[in-house]
Amino acid sequence: MDPEYGKCWDTSKKNSWKTILLLAYQSLGVVYGDLSISPLYVYKSTFAEDIQHSETNEEIFGALSFVFWTLTLVPLFKYVFVVLRADDNGEGGTFALYSLICRHAKVSLLPNRQIADEALSTYIMEQPPERNSSRVKKLLEKYKALHTALLIVVLLGTCMVIGDGVLTPAISVFSAVSGLEVSMSKKHHQYAVIPITCFILVCLFALQHYGTHRVGFLFAPIVLTWLLCISTLGLYNIFKWNPHVYKALSPYYMFRFLKKTRISGWMSLGGILLCITGSEAMFADLGHFSYAAIQIAFTFLVYPALILAYMGQAAYLSYHHHPSHEISFYVSVPEQVRWPVLVLAILASVVGSQAIISGTFSIINQSQSLGCFPRVKVVHTSDKIHGQIYIPEINWILMILCIVVTIGFRDTKHMGNASGLAVMSVMLVTTCLTSLVIMVCWHKPPIIALCFLLFFGSVELLYFSASLTKFREGAWLPILLALFLMTIMLVWHYATIKKYEYDLHNKVSLEWLLALGPSLGIARVPGIGLVFTDLTSGIPANFSRFVTNLPAFHRILVFVCIKSVPVPHVPCAERYLVGRVGPANHRSYRCIVRYGYRDVHQDVDSFESELVEKLADFIRYDWYRSRTRVSNLSAEDDDSNSNESASHRLTVIGTIGFSGMPAYEIEETLQPASVSVGFPTVESVRDVIEMEPMGVNQRRVRFAIDDDDDDDENETRSDVGVQMQEELEDLYAARQSGTAFILGHSHVRAKRGSSLIKRMAVNYGYNFLRRNCRGPDVALKVPPVSLLEVGMVYVV
Repeated sequence: MDPEYGKCWDTSKKNSWKTILLLAYQSLGVVYGDLSISPLYVYKSTFAEDIQHSETNEEIFGALSFVFWTLTLVPLFKYVFVVLRADDNGEGGTFALYSLICRHAKVSLLPNRQIADEALSTYIMEQPPERNSSRVKKLLEKYKALHTALLIVVLLGTCMVIGDGVLTPAISVFSAVSGLEVSMSKKHHQYAVIPITCFILVCLFALQHYGTHRVGFLFAPIVLTWLLCISTLGLYNIFKWNPHVYKALSPYYMFRFLKKTRISGWMSLGGILLCITGSEAMFADLGHFSYAAIQIAFTFLVYPALILAYMGQAAYLSYHHHPSHEISFYVSVPEQVRWPVLVLAILASVVGSQAIISGTFSIINQSQSLGCFPRVKVVHTSDKIHGQIYIPEINWILMILCIVVTIGFRDTKHMGNASGLAVMSVMLVTTCLTSLVIMVCWHKPPIIALCFLLFFGSVELLYFSASLTKFREGAWLPILLALFLMTIMLVWHYATIKKYEYDLHNKVSLEWLLALGPSLGIARVPGIGLVFTDLTSGIPANFSRFVTNLPAFHRILVFVCIKSVPVPHVPCAERYLVGRVGPANHRSYRCIVRYGYRDVHQDVDSFESELVEKLADFIRYDWYRSRTRVSNLSAEDDDSNSNESASHRLTVIGTIGFSGMPAYEIEETLQPASVSVGFPTVESVRDVIEMEPMGVNQRRVRFAIDDDDDDDENETRSDVGVQMQEELEDLYAARQSGTAFILGHSHVRAKRGSSLIKRMAVNYGYNFLRRNCRGPDVALKVPPVSLLEVGMVYVV
């Protein structure tokens, strides 16, 4: 279950059937765990209260017809054939759709956006934005309120996914363990199911910190065995009890069902919709596999197995007219194999729960990267599998909530009502965002997007309305969780944006920094000072506060901005955007570190050492550029040009494999005036992109660096070579002296005259969250011995 195999479909092995089938097999344990265990509780939830199973079998046949067409329309037609194609560089999920829309239309609320971000290789757009003159795009870009509304819709989907992370483990494990009721008396059963369910949930969450990769190889075989088991049981029940049950697949039985049951049948749809729980995982986990693999696994294995399972249960119930409270998956299982099926069902429910828990960790990490969630500690549990993360605080909160839900509800009916509303809310959000993608990103006529929205939206609204009728019977829980989480996210995001605007308006000019010197009593101490800021230009106010109170700063000064870009991943070779702050002799630099919304930040040791290496590469390149300019221009022109633009030019520096290319190559890029110079004899070259101040021109230069000082003695003896060596020696000497991390310790306060809601949100809500969440030093993995915090009061 190594998702690294998911990378192979981007290479020459893309069309390998062996690779695709292997990925399809591996996807069973990750993608389809939740969807495959839905037969445990769908019929039980459907017949829990509103409708009764009568002698005419119209209710059970109508429910089967609804299940069949729901599985066909939503997971098969909507997700497999449409939504899975709306991937973002192979990634799926709510944030992937939002990222696509933000790249094609200027609707992102992320601060510190730069034109340089559009030069990323993962910043892929189907067509240049100027070719898309859609009215919808223009409307979205025109009104700021629509930007906010779009973000709220995305956050609503995110909150419902987190709510599903609370409800799915509870209902899955509870439904599997409830099979004991068939083999135990009611007196003993009611005292056994709850404790066993809680014990399994505690064990499941307690093992999360090990990472799923350690037991992941077991997931696919368990789900495959479970699917084969329920399909075999379905075939057995069909041939034994009612071979003509296939007739109930006709949509005619849906109309007979609604005609007979009327409003009660409509309300019972809240149980039927549980048959598609877990469908969203097909899109959310797309990045670990391929479109073809997920399509094959669902179409040829999961879908037929589920249909056979539901048909088998309906065939058994059409012959055995049990009271509604006795309708269960396990009553249709032959007594001889009931215990093995029970054990297998518990294992499959654990796998399905594991998938949604991992998905909850992932989506919270993405929310945090967009500045929409308080800082939490993210632990990367695997060095080999990208995206395997563990969040301790969220893990234990989920565990407590799952146990509370299990003990509080104590039955499948209430859990199913809650889970159904959460699932359908996520699907409605996906439908709305996909409609926008069809128009804004795929440039299809609005009528196509409208048809998609109306068709699938009407189906999902039907189920959503049925779930809302169960508000008092459990559906209130996901709404309450969503309101609570939405409040936290919106307060955090609002205060984050306001803090950035305050920094932007109070930043210090470059001239102020350059004026600091011995005449003002400012001393330069040995070492490297990393000043963390959200700004991509200018000097942050917290640094001026630091220098004012402590008139000294480090010999090497680096202003570090860690920012998120609306792409899933930023390649390591394009992550660092480096430039000078002032002239070379000031030894001050700016480094912008860019991450995608699915990237996991590196640990501090590798970050610190890699940052120093990138600075060294930039110094070599900058002097290389100066040496080239000296050879082509007069000294006077060189001085004027370098001083004018040295503090504005930013350079992307990365190391890539490079061989067998011509000595001089012209590369076409999105920007004009792009030139590439290659050296075919070296194994490693530096890939540099120069960003001019106005973002108009971009130069891409590839050049080799020889670290051997004896190879070119004439060069090192030149003035430029000597200055470069001095700057490199200063950098490495400062590294030996130690590194200090200078972070702002902020307190935010609302302006006088602000509204009551703003004062409550900022003065109490945000500051409470800030005090009780992880500090920026923990999120950035800064060692405490190297931390310098500068207190700042933000009046927003």
